[in-house]
Amino acid sequence: MFKPLSILLTVTVILSSCSSDDDAGNTNPTLEVPENYTFSREGSSTVDFNGQTTRIAMAEAISSSLLDFDNATEASIMAQFTHTAGDADFEDAALNASDKNVRSKVAASVDYFNTNAVQSQAIKSTFDEYIAKQVSEVFPNQNIVAIAGTAGQITDGTRTRYVSATGLEYNQAFAKGILGALMTDQMLNNYLSVAVLDESDNRANNTAGITEEGSNYTTMEHKWDEAYGYIYGASQDPANPNATIGEDDGFLNEYVGRVNDDADFNTIAETIFNAFKTGRAAIVAGDYVTRDEQAAIIRAEVSKAIAVRGIYYLQQAKTKIAAGNQTGAFHGLSEAYGFIYSLQFTRNPQTDAPYLSGAEVTGLLDQLMGDGANGLWDLTTETIDAISESIAAEFDFTVAQAASVD
Repeated sequence: MFKPLSILLTVTVILSSCSSDDDAGNTNPTLEVPENYTFSREGSSTVDFNGQTTRIAMAEAISSSLLDFDNATEASIMAQFTHTAGDADFEDAALNASDKNVRSKVAASVDYFNTNAVQSQAIKSTFDEYIAKQVSEVFPNQNIVAIAGTAGQITDGTRTRYVSATGLEYNQAFAKGILGALMTDQMLNNYLSVAVLDESDNRANNTAGITEEGSNYTTMEHKWDEAYGYIYGASQDPANPNATIGEDDGFLNEYVGRVNDDADFNTIAETIFNAFKTGRAAIVAGDYVTRDEQAAIIRAEVSKAIAVRGIYYLQQAKTKIAAGNQTGAFHGLSEAYGFIYSLQFTRNPQTDAPYLSGAEVTGLLDQLMGDGANGLWDLTTETIDAISESIAAEFDFTVAQAASVD
C-alpha cells in the first residue's frame, strides 16, 4: 500500500539539527509555516481534498432541489442524497460520475459515532424526513398562503419563503443541519481525530516520509487535508481561502466569514486558517504535539462560529417579530433551527465532547418549536432570549456580542 520516498519538502518545514525521527515524532522541530496552504514534495503538491469539494457541491445541489417545485420529487432528491456512481442524479456530469455521496458521511465520525450506530442512523433519518416533508407538505401548497397549521408560502412583498404548518423552512433546517452533521462532524470529530490521524502505522510512516501508494502525500497529511476541505473545499482559491471567505459556498466557509465580519469576532477566520496551516506544517515536521494543539484551536473556533450564528439568527428573528416582519422572522428562526441542531456536532477541546449534547440540543429545539401544534407561530421573544442565553452560557461570548454580527 505504501512506498518509501525521500523527504524533500518545499515551503513547509526545516527540521532542526537535534530532531529525532523516532515514532514519537521529532522532539525539537522548527516549523516554517507557509503564507498560503501550499505544501509540496519533490516539486508536486501534496494537498488533496477532492472528495470534500465533491460533497460540498452535492450538498449545494440538494439544497437547491428542495426548492425546485416544478421538477424535483422525493425520489429524485433522495437519489441525490444517497447518490450511486454513474447515476444521473445531478446536472453536473462530474458529480454523477463520483462514487461519493452526502448521506453516508452524515453523523459518521469515528469519535462520535463509531460505536453509536443507532444515533447515527437516527440523525440520517432526520435529514430523510426533511426531504420527505418538504415534498409532501410544502410542495403541494407552494401557492397557498401559509397560516398556523397549514403549510405554504409567506412573503413580505420582496422575498417569498416556503414553510411547514409549524412555520419551519425544511430546506433551511436541512442546509444548516448538514453544515453540522456533515462538514463539522467530519472535520472536528473524524479527520482531526487522533484515532484517524494516528491509525495503524500512520505516525511511523509519516515520520519516515512514507507516502500512500500512487500518491506523493502521507496518509496523515491527506487526512488533515480532508478536514481542511470540509471548510475550504469550494473556495475560489483554496490555498488562500480568506481572500473570498463568505462568498464561496453556503456552508461553513460562508458562515465563518459572516461571523468574522463583526468586530467581536474579526480574527476567527484568520485563526482557523492559521491553525490549519500550522498543523499541516507540524505534520510534515513530525511534531505531533503542535499538530494536536492546532486541532484543538480549530475545534474551538469552528464550534464558536456555529454557536454565534445560531444566536444571531434567533436575535434577528426577535427584531423582525417586533417589526411585524413574519417572513423575515420565520426565515431567521429556520436558519437558527439548523445551527442549533448543528451544535451537537461541535467539539469542546477541554472535554472532547460537544458543547451541547444531542439531548440538550433536542431540548432547545423543543423550546423553539413549542409544545403546541403551531410551532413558530406561537413563539415568544422571551423564549428566544432564553434559548440564546442557554447557548451563550456554554461559550466565552455574550448574546449581545453574537447578535451584532452581520
